[in-house]
Amino acid sequence: MCMNRIVSNWKARIFHRSRREDGNASIEFVILFPIFMVLFMSAFEIGLVMVRQVMLDRATDIAVRTLRLGLWSDPNHDDLKDYICETAAVLPDCKTNLLIELSPVSTTTWAPLPDATTCVDKVQNIQPVTTFEEGIDHELMMVRVCALQQPLFPLTGLGLQLQRVDPDHYALISMSAFVNEPS
Repeated sequence: MCMNRIVSNWKARIFHRSRREDGNASIEFVILFPIFMVLFMSAFEIGLVMVRQVMLDRATDIAVRTLRLGLWSDPNHDDLKDYICETAAVLPDCKTNLLIELSPVSTTTWAPLPDATTCVDKVQNIQPVTTFEEGIDHELMMVRVCALQQPLFPLTGLGLQLQRVDPDHYALISMSAFVNEPS
C-alpha cells in the first residue's frame, strides 16, 4: 500500500512538472537570441563597410580633384596615399593597407585597366609593383585605390560572406578618372 502511494505521488509530480509553463520564455530566448545577434552583427558590419567605402570614395575624389586642378607640382605615390588617408579618417591602419594605381588611358584604343585590382600583399614582404605615371598634358588618367580592411565580426553573418583578398582582409576599391590640365 505504501509503495503504491509513493509511486502514485511520484507519477503525479512528474505529470504536474511536465505541465508547468515557467520555462517557455527561456526556451524561446535560447532559440531566437543567436538569430537576432547574427542579424545585429551583420547589420553593424554592413554599416561599417559602407561608411569605409563612402569615405574611401570621397577621399579618392578629393585627391583626384586636387590632381586635376594641378595643385600638386610633383605628385608621387606616398604623397597621394598620405592625402587619401588623412581625408578618409575611418580607415584603420590606412598607410600600410592602401595601394594606389595611377595610369594613363589610351584614347586611340580605349584599353581599360586590368580586371585584377592590385592590393597590398599582406602575405609577402615585397609589395606588388603598381603603375604610377603622372602622364602628360591633355592625357586621360585612371586612378584605382585599393584599401584592405578586416571584418569586425569575421565568423558571423556578413563577415563570413565578404570576398577575401587574403584570409584576414577584404578589399575596398575606389576608381576615378581625370584629364591632366595643360601647364
